[in-house]
Amino acid sequence: MGPSPGDYGRAMTQTPDTFVSFGEQGAQLTYGSYLRLPQLLDSQHLESDAHDELLFITIHQVYELWFKQLLHEVGAAREAMTSGKLWWAQHLLGRVAVIERILVQQVDVLETMTPQDFLQFRQRLAPASGFQSVQFRELEFASGAKDASYVERFRGLTDDEKRRLTARLEEPTLWDAFVDVLRANDLPADTDAEVSESMRTVAHDRSEYAAVWALSEALLTHDELAASWRARHIVMVERMIGTKSGTGGSSGSAYLRTRLPLRYFPVLWELRSDL
Repeated sequence: MGPSPGDYGRAMTQTPDTFVSFGEQGAQLTYGSYLRLPQLLDSQHLESDAHDELLFITIHQVYELWFKQLLHEVGAAREAMTSGKLWWAQHLLGRVAVIERILVQQVDVLETMTPQDFLQFRQRLAPASGFQSVQFRELEFASGAKDASYVERFRGLTDDEKRRLTARLEEPTLWDAFVDVLRANDLPADTDAEVSESMRTVAHDRSEYAAVWALSEALLTHDELAASWRARHIVMVERMIGTKSGTGGSSGSAYLRTRLPLRYFPVLWELRSDL
């Protein structure tokens, strides 16, 4: 026997804590209100009449949204490693890698803009520059490439941005969390030399240290994809503006090329030569 009309009536009078209504009749949240679409879609304010300026703004705003997500995942992966939840850390770092591949691919969209089109509004951007992306610096700091001089030499930081970067400089990194994992597996890790020796042990006994090896590979993938993005970004900049200076006053692609050797986890890279 099916439910009676009274059963439906009782369901509709349940408290908000126990009742969930799906469909238009719920009238509690809409797609637009949940995603804050009015605010989101009103965040692209052009400084010129150039057709491609909207594309330029959209691409960089999407980058910042992905940076926010990456910081969320990297922070959670760090905590998971420190607390011994290695399977969860590996899962989150896998997601980080998928997102970073998207970041590299997004450059293709930006390159549908020609140099001539970019020059129509480029001067309006000064002194704004990608160099000023605080979230990108946070991601580098959280990964292990801390640079306190950035906070000192960049004068345009708000108090909140300076606070965030200072906190990243003071908190543990992904590498610190991985060192915790080695110690938790009774592997020496007080110096880089000890970490290197412990990683050789891990590499030659993957059956015993399967989770540790998988995490080290996930970290190396994160490092590799970050390097891929930097390299792809340089080529895009040179294709777009050649050797011109950056809008923020940097030397443009010449500065970006100085960032190519950056490695978050140099010990893991050196391991390849020692195996």
